[in-house]
Amino acid sequence: MEQNIRVTVNGEEQQSAVEPRTLLVHYLRDVLNLTGTHVGCDTGQCGACTVLLNGQPVKSCMVLAVQADGAQVQTVEGLARNGEYHPIQTAFWEKHGLQCGFCTPGMMMAAVGLLQRSPNPTDDEIREQLEGNLCRCTGYQNIVAAVRSAAEAMGAGSAQPATAGTAGE
Repeated sequence: MEQNIRVTVNGEEQQSAVEPRTLLVHYLRDVLNLTGTHVGCDTGQCGACTVLLNGQPVKSCMVLAVQADGAQVQTVEGLARNGEYHPIQTAFWEKHGLQCGFCTPGMMMAAVGLLQRSPNPTDDEIREQLEGNLCRCTGYQNIVAAVRSAAEAMGAGSAQPATAGTAGE
């Protein structure tokens, strides 16, 4: 038996009927066609599916869509605004904080969650926030540098806008 849910995703209210067992990651990808949220392990180990749920980073493979009823969800697609990349997207590009890109959306969303709570994190705080997100390509150093750079850009309020495309999708 399907349940009706109402979720605000990237600022837009969505209403859907979903099976109670539908995971949030599958709702986002399969129902809303927001494929920037990646399915990695389906066990909460890799972090590729990280989104913000009411401003907090969560692994969307560990949350049922019905649990998000009435909530605010932000995905990597919701980072860019008015054709301009979010500072975290720009920083990942400029600091080479990605290689294959599979983990990048989850890393970015975890980082955005951190920067909303702590606008000027230490490298140790960045590493602690990202420890639930696995990357098999990099040594994490450039990812930490990208988060630090985004924090600086956001704090200065002078992030250089870049034209939004498909970064992080």
